[in-house]
Amino acid sequence: MASGAATRRRAIDPARLVYIGRPQVLAVLLLVAVLVAGTAGYVLVEGWSAWDAFYMTVISVTTAGYREVHPLSRPGEVFTAVLLILGVGTVLYAVTMLVARVVEAGLHERWTIRRREHMLDELSRHFIVCGYGRIGSTIVEEFRRQGVPYVVVDRDPERVHQVIELGGLAVAADASSEDVLKRVGIDRARGLIAAVGTDAENVYAVLSARLLRPDLLIIGRAETDDARRKLVRAGADRVVSPYQIGGFQMAQLAVRPAVVDFVHLATSSAHLDLAMEQVKLGAASPLAGQTLVGANLRQRFGVVVVGIQRADGRMDFNPAPDTGMNAGDHLVVLGPPDSVKQLEAAAVGA
Repeated sequence: MASGAATRRRAIDPARLVYIGRPQVLAVLLLVAVLVAGTAGYVLVEGWSAWDAFYMTVISVTTAGYREVHPLSRPGEVFTAVLLILGVGTVLYAVTMLVARVVEAGLHERWTIRRREHMLDELSRHFIVCGYGRIGSTIVEEFRRQGVPYVVVDRDPERVHQVIELGGLAVAADASSEDVLKRVGIDRARGLIAAVGTDAENVYAVLSARLLRPDLLIIGRAETDDARRKLVRAGADRVVSPYQIGGFQMAQLAVRPAVVDFVHLATSSAHLDLAMEQVKLGAASPLAGQTLVGANLRQRFGVVVVGIQRADGRMDFNPAPDTGMNAGDHLVVLGPPDSVKQLEAAAVGA
């Protein structure tokens, strides 16, 4: 209970913070200057104590209307008149600027929240990234480079604020909550990636997502073999172990670095002259029912088909020219991004 209360206390939306700008700082400094000048003036002109001088200054600039602390001499009256003219204007300016800032902050907060809600309502074919730690931030960065729509769900408001500052969508909430998953558009999502910090949270997030969307692509992160099995039972389509992948990558770099360099070149979005993508053939596509050589993909689109994943999950590597293509198959192709986009348009029958 104590940890839950602490989490709720920390869950402060960054949009609710009020930031003081230069005009407000200037107004406060002017007000302080008037109070200091008025106090010093009464001490020098009337010879009063510092407290009596300060009190007289405050009741003068605030137009409180109380009696004078001590009878004023003629120079004191002149000084009071000048202080009233300058001080009252300064107080009004300071109060106006501070109140305006608070009102603007409230309006900005409401506008930001409404804009975020509107963007969430418009999300479609997006990925829900649960967790913005080391793994989640890497996933989001790759999505951003490739222009893939996404929304981040993380408990930490500071991480959420980081995503928003980078121009992304994020919600500070529990990724395992069904209400939260509905709010981020799981019914319209393309997939969900569970990359929260602990295996238990990932299992709960995957289970909640699978209950809401039986057909959703779900990828989970696991640190142990036991967590991998539990994620699969919870409904994950794919389970990734960062440590296992890291070790495999290092072993491949040691044995066959040229192959690793080629795969990185083909799959990295940083290299805009080459892309490896999967293209699904729709039922209305003119390519469905043809062979690779009959469709003439190399000459028409400038791509190379390196594999075909059948609708039943089987993978044909390096298919022969007379290999047939059927609706529902995924073509794994290699080629320039523009050529791949042309093939995607033909694959859906556009």
